[in-house]
Amino acid sequence: MNPAPTTPPPATSRPVRRAERGFFSPRLVRTFAFYTISLCIVASVVASILAIWEFTKKDSLWRLVASFAVIGTGTALFAFVNRRFGEDTEG
Repeated sequence: MNPAPTTPPPATSRPVRRAERGFFSPRLVRTFAFYTISLCIVASVVASILAIWEFTKKDSLWRLVASFAVIGTGTALFAFVNRRFGEDTEG
């Protein structure tokens, strides 16, 4: 008599995720990018409100917003490049 075929138990563990890669810690870079971009957005909104209420000159507004846009874009680009060109930690 042949024993009944056994079925493997259902998988209860999480699926294996691909290891994150990056020259710097991807989690640290994402955290830095999030806070830097958030700060740039908040500062741009504050500068815009001050310009609307004429507490600052319109010229200052555009310089501030452009500066924050450059900083935010540069931070996001750095996070992308770090992830893209980081060392592959898999096998």
